[in-house]
Amino acid sequence: MRVTLWLSLFFPLVASAQHCSDKQLLHDLSAQEARLPMAKDRSGPGRGYDLTYHRFVLDLDPSVRAIAGSVTHHFTALEDLSSITFDLSGTLAVSGIAHDGGGVTWEQQGDELNVQLPTELLEGERDSLTINYAGVPPNTGFGSFVQSQHNGAPILWTLSEPYGAKDWWPCKQDLGDKADSVSVVVTVPTGQRVASNGLLVEENTVGADHVRFHWKHRYPIAHYLIGVAVTNYVVYSELVPLPDAEVEILNYVFPESLNSAQQNTPQAIGAMQLFSELFGTYPFADEKYGHAQFLWGGGIEHQTMSFMGGFYFELVVHELAHQWFGNTVTCGSWEDIWLNEGFATYLAMLCYEEFQPENWMQVRQERRTIGTSRRDGSVRCIDTTTVARIFNTELTYVKGAYLLHMLRWVCGDSAFFAGCRNYLHDPALRFGSARTPAFIAHMEQASGRDLSEFFADWYTGEGYPEWSVTWAQSLDGTVLLELEQFPTHPSVDLFELPVPIEFSNGELDTTIVVDQTARVQTFQFPLSFQASAVVVDPELHLLSKPANITRVPVGAFGDPRPVLYPNPTSGQAVIYFDTALQGPAEVRIHDRAGRLVQSFSKPIQGRQMDLDITALSGGYYLVEVRVARTVFRVPLVRL
Repeated sequence: MRVTLWLSLFFPLVASAQHCSDKQLLHDLSAQEARLPMAKDRSGPGRGYDLTYHRFVLDLDPSVRAIAGSVTHHFTALEDLSSITFDLSGTLAVSGIAHDGGGVTWEQQGDELNVQLPTELLEGERDSLTINYAGVPPNTGFGSFVQSQHNGAPILWTLSEPYGAKDWWPCKQDLGDKADSVSVVVTVPTGQRVASNGLLVEENTVGADHVRFHWKHRYPIAHYLIGVAVTNYVVYSELVPLPDAEVEILNYVFPESLNSAQQNTPQAIGAMQLFSELFGTYPFADEKYGHAQFLWGGGIEHQTMSFMGGFYFELVVHELAHQWFGNTVTCGSWEDIWLNEGFATYLAMLCYEEFQPENWMQVRQERRTIGTSRRDGSVRCIDTTTVARIFNTELTYVKGAYLLHMLRWVCGDSAFFAGCRNYLHDPALRFGSARTPAFIAHMEQASGRDLSEFFADWYTGEGYPEWSVTWAQSLDGTVLLELEQFPTHPSVDLFELPVPIEFSNGELDTTIVVDQTARVQTFQFPLSFQASAVVVDPELHLLSKPANITRVPVGAFGDPRPVLYPNPTSGQAVIYFDTALQGPAEVRIHDRAGRLVQSFSKPIQGRQMDLDITALSGGYYLVEVRVARTVFRVPLVRL
């Protein structure tokens, strides 16, 4: 779901004490992953069942904010059950529950519907219930059940993610329990159309002034990915040729938006072909993909029918990407929502790389700016009770996407895309749910690398690295380089990464990749030309702000004393310090006889300070720099 508008070397991994705790968290998540079919929210009373089928039979009028109808659930007991529990808002009234042609007793407590079964259902046995209900749904989350108008025409839509499904139908809000299939039968006033999941198998007139739409979807589907929208839609289709299929893109749009929509929905064609090539054929190719327009600032990836607030490029490809990442394999916990949103955001970035290469650098720059806009925060969603945190733009979407971009750099293209494909096609995960350790396992298998340190830093850890580079080059081309890293948050003491550093002189350039395994490291290597500029990570493989770069004379490299250069000087010089300094600096300049001839204050931040001594006459001087309680002295010759 889109909430807001708007390759290489590896290295040995060494864990720190902080990383050990992060690795333990990943180990604990791995244990949860192994128990996913019996996830925590199935362990409560009446929750030990596996849903297999939903059938909705609803009466809706887009001019009235209300719902009436029934939902039939088919399920299999995972344990002996005497009762069964569903999630349903207390504002919706149940009028009856049918079971094998007879009735059952039930009780609504808050947002739970507890149904007493006539006889105990034994483990492995199948059963079904039909729940009849009606009422005015509450308006939670991102709306869940909304009635509005567009161009004077009424519209009604649902948006259940993350916790809004219970606002409009009796369900089981459990990411680990997908129904195997769903039927959605909706009767609406004549002149209205219903958009929903799967294939439209029937459209029949009912009486003099109503019409019934029957949609069927025959794939496993999570509760929040079922959606219904009703308004005076106009309909058109596009076809996507794939090597092993031809997929219909079915578009339900507002009459007043038809022309602009027809210009923009074809953007999904190339994206579907790209995603099919990279990650496997569109997963629901034998049904359809579709867009249904609604009045919202973004989109929601309802399975096979995304609801769209507009049809701009990034939204179109983002919601399509979810059909692979989020729908085919769904995050097993909202803690792992990045497996949905980080992937969809990154796949949209891949579309820029493929179809708009002229904008690819700008897109990375924009994402890097957003991803470094806060110095804390983890990709792992540590507060799943807050909708705003689940769908946090900086962390869930952008930092999650940049995690994948960095992983691609660390593993290489071939291993990265192979790992993603294997994750999606793992029989234990496909059309099911997954936690982050399952994805890590596939990436490690594809790359042959231990990625525990990487994910301890970037998934559970917070912040990002900042770099300072000091370098010098001798006349024979030898480069001396010191790379120092400053993590922005104490949860990570060091981001161990392969760091690309570009050297150039306006005509020639080369990039050296250094493996950072300590906070401060010194490297020496030959260069075939004299460089005049250095840039850390020129292609933006890594999430960080631009590095601080300092060039020093060869003689100053590694010297604990400050060095003034050039010396002698005709008026302008730079003092280089061995360590970074910060704060006000008091500068005093004495002549050869010890007399104070000049003094001034200036701020200093970093490892160098510019010095303007044009007012001095020629001769020998001693420059004294005081920062806090530290005093530096360096001789100066003024020409």
